[in-house]
Amino acid sequence: MKLTLNGSTRLYFVVGDPIAQVKSPEGMTAAFQAAGINGVCLPAHVAPEDLEDWAAGIRRMKNVDGLMVTVPHKIAFTGLCDSISDTARFLNTVNVVRFDGSGWHGDMFDGRAQVEALLKNGAVLQGKKAIQAGAGGAGTAIAHALVMAGVSELAVVETDAPRRDSLIERLNSLGRAKVYAGTSDPGGFDIVVNATPMGMKEGDPLPFDGDRLTPQMFVGDVVTYPDTAWIAKAKAQGCRTATGLDMYAAVRDLMAAFLLEGKV
Repeated sequence: MKLTLNGSTRLYFVVGDPIAQVKSPEGMTAAFQAAGINGVCLPAHVAPEDLEDWAAGIRRMKNVDGLMVTVPHKIAFTGLCDSISDTARFLNTVNVVRFDGSGWHGDMFDGRAQVEALLKNGAVLQGKKAIQAGAGGAGTAIAHALVMAGVSELAVVETDAPRRDSLIERLNSLGRAKVYAGTSDPGGFDIVVNATPMGMKEGDPLPFDGDRLTPQMFVGDVVTYPDTAWIAKAKAQGCRTATGLDMYAAVRDLMAAFLLEGKV
């Protein structure tokens, strides 16, 4: 497909720190152009201490229609939106922001995308015991989505104890599943998900004790490489998997529909 790029092109940024790992510039640009929208997605490498100033500058640009938000800005960006969805409010995190005449509206699709990736690859969630590492922006959303998808138990592994405990308390308030603090041992669980950045860098430790994985387990990841060390270990242990690329494909479609609402 030929890329349309001219003075009328609408801009969408994906903002994070680091940013080199993201797939959104290519994938989202293709989605916009396929929908007949003259738009492109551009990477923005912005440090946490510069995020507010950067966002203020973006607000002044007349040809920017939206943002995608990745680590570590998903929580911080909630305070920079004019309005957010009920899901984003419960999670206190956003991963996409649409600009329209009423301001900046944020939503969060990471959780739905991970659940879609798991289900598409054959996982059964209803009534199952799940454990996940990470309670940051993506992790919070995934934990919420797993509970809403019907898991019976969810163990959360997170080094930031106050953040972990706050998430556990909020999820237990829904009355849908037993949610509690977990450990690095995935033994006894059906669904094992890495919702941390572990695996983005060569030499990163595994999020769980990989030797405790068994073929009956289904393993997920959020890191957008075809086979992270975590996914490779899971496959070696005989587990079925959903990769970060599987999740990205799902979140790309959800975000594109959100950003193009009313345009196509």
